[in-house]
Amino acid sequence: MTDVVSLYVNDGLPEEEIARQAALYGPLAEDIRALIPLGISSRADDDEIRRAREHLAAATEILERRRDSGPFGTRFNDAGHFRTWGNAAAGLRNAVAPPLEVHTDPDGRVWTDFHLHIGYEGPAGHTHGGVSALVLDQVLGDAARVGGSPGMTGTLTLRYRKPTPLGDLHAEAKLDRIEGRKAFVTGHIAGPDGICVEAEGIFIAPQWIADARAKFEAQD
Repeated sequence: MTDVVSLYVNDGLPEEEIARQAALYGPLAEDIRALIPLGISSRADDDEIRRAREHLAAATEILERRRDSGPFGTRFNDAGHFRTWGNAAAGLRNAVAPPLEVHTDPDGRVWTDFHLHIGYEGPAGHTHGGVSALVLDQVLGDAARVGGSPGMTGTLTLRYRKPTPLGDLHAEAKLDRIEGRKAFVTGHIAGPDGICVEAEGIFIAPQWIADARAKFEAQD
């Protein structure tokens, strides 16, 4: 089993190198992301599909020449620039991610406007309920972090009020309270016709984070 702490890595990259990598790998993820709905909706004929697969096989061979052996994890530099580029909801390098670009208001509310293509379908023409959970887990977790109590998901309770359409959606969340290592957060996803899914989450700070916070506060 991978040691979670070991996946938090200070790689010391300068800001200009981080920007260069973002400009290189971000568009690659966008290209791969664009293929997902095409794989579902294309009506290409037999020969065209075979040709497309040959091109994809060639791209796979190129990308496999140099690759990391494990998860991307959380990487940061001396300036405190954190990168979770493998994240399934918001990762810059993850084509599975919508991706979510989460914003923060001065009052601590976090929100994101995002688009779900046909690759996220569950019930016919609507978003898969598990994808809604993925989005809300990310947004509520970000609200806990912004509120000063980052942690891992302890519980996530969802109420599906109406089917969530595919397409343009909005999600938001806000920290409700903190009790010890637990952060209590509420949020929702809304579509053009109002709120579709409501959520409540409890996020628990791992002991090593709690210990680091206590050490920092003792030095302050």
